[in-house]
Amino acid sequence: MHEYFSLFGLPERFAIDPAQLDVAYRHVQAQVHPDRFVNHSEAERRVAMQWATLANEAFRTLKNPLARARYLLERRGVEVDAERNTGMSNAFLMQQMEWREAVEEAADDAEALKRLERDLARDERVMLDDVKDALDEEGDLVQAVELVRRLMFMEKLRREIDDALAQLEN
Repeated sequence: MHEYFSLFGLPERFAIDPAQLDVAYRHVQAQVHPDRFVNHSEAERRVAMQWATLANEAFRTLKNPLARARYLLERRGVEVDAERNTGMSNAFLMQQMEWREAVEEAADDAEALKRLERDLARDERVMLDDVKDALDEEGDLVQAVELVRRLMFMEKLRREIDDALAQLEN
């Protein structure tokens, strides 16, 4: 597995400076952009393309907080494995059911859906702060995995809300 943080000269932490990531990405891309290798050998052009692809993948991963958390957990030897391991606390399972019911009830009401989306975004921000604490401060990988699984559910629910809003607009 390539190490994305070192590629951009960043510390391996959940909390990163997005502006610093953007600058580092542009710097790496300028170094490996395939246009710089037009007059080089086929092998050198291929390597440049591979590095540019890696830089793009690394940037997308580190830019997205949920993807960054999953990546950090994998780097630390912990698989999130949310597809097979869906165990969550009873309190969060109840919250999931409440959110699903609220989305179903609001399916024909754009304002209610937007309100749910705002509430969900607020809860996600709080949870991302908790992920930062679990990964960067406490080193609590068990807690971080639980939070990431919750955030994955919330991301899916937000997409469903976006889809419902898009259907109402059409």
